[in-house]
Amino acid sequence: MNKINQSDEPSIDDTLRRMPKVELHVHLDGSVKASTIRELAGSEAHSLLPESEDELLALMKADPDTTSLTQYLSKFSFVLPYMQTAEAIERIAYELVEQAAEQQVRYIEVRFAPWLHTHQGLSIEDAIRCTVNGLRRGEAAFGTIARVIVICMRNHSFDLNLKAIEAASLFYTKGVVAVDLAGDEASYPAHQFAPLFERAKALKLPVTIHAGEAAGAFNVRAAIEELGAERIGHGVRMEEDPAVIELVKEKKIPLEMCPISNIQTKAVASWASYPLRKYLQEGVIVTVNTDNMTVSDTTITKEYSALMEHCGLSLQDIAVIVMNGVKAAFLEDDRKDELVKQFELELSALGLKLAVR
Repeated sequence: MNKINQSDEPSIDDTLRRMPKVELHVHLDGSVKASTIRELAGSEAHSLLPESEDELLALMKADPDTTSLTQYLSKFSFVLPYMQTAEAIERIAYELVEQAAEQQVRYIEVRFAPWLHTHQGLSIEDAIRCTVNGLRRGEAAFGTIARVIVICMRNHSFDLNLKAIEAASLFYTKGVVAVDLAGDEASYPAHQFAPLFERAKALKLPVTIHAGEAAGAFNVRAAIEELGAERIGHGVRMEEDPAVIELVKEKKIPLEMCPISNIQTKAVASWASYPLRKYLQEGVIVTVNTDNMTVSDTTITKEYSALMEHCGLSLQDIAVIVMNGVKAAFLEDDRKDELVKQFELELSALGLKLAVR
């Protein structure tokens, strides 16, 4: 007869599930529910989709044999035609907050490139407005604070990206918290966009830049020194240059790392070479995020679990990463202070120490 476990100690999985969380790097168009695509296809008379859920998800999720970031990004072309109306974008934004709240995410920054949603008559301002509206509805319904980061695309013209930054400034402090640069990093190095982000600086817009994912440490340096990045999206490959690691530490630049996505895109060869634990031990401000919930078939809880399994992180390490995320948020100071206190109380209640690294 098996003995019944009388311990009141929660399991690691239960603690991870209950832990308050932050998402600083998640893409709107990479986190769409398959059921929503099916409904939008029906309402907009799109061509018939695969009948089975598995076949539909196969069109939306990264292939197991993905070999590069470029191949990974190809999945986005499937969902974008369904994200061209105000109603669709607002719904998807709302549902993203719902998905996050299910994982105990208390604060989320959702990024998207508004120009990609203007192919059926929406203006760039319309696209931002309906994303903000969807997130606000989600915040009201689920309690998760939700904000927008507006993306400039590397393959877009200077003029189009400039309009994105100008539009973002109209919504700054009204739902938008920052601007970003994303896309094919290897083909469009960061330094090429210095004039563009001079305008963001003039408008006092906070900046985060995708860098050190598909190209080397030099892009992380350029993002910081030439584009004014206050955070770095991914930063996996900055380990190629110890001087860049020192720069990131000196300037206290948080990394928005996305482990499962980084493995899928081959930003690193394997979990064995994933540098997150090394960065954490060296004093880099590391945050952990999903990147794309649907494309990467992940949740923030799954990301934490994978790090514990493959990189040897402890629950205390995860607690440090969580608090790094709270403090790195592009959130107004008074609300951030409230959030820090809330997280400290919740993590302490779970028995997690909050030692400063």
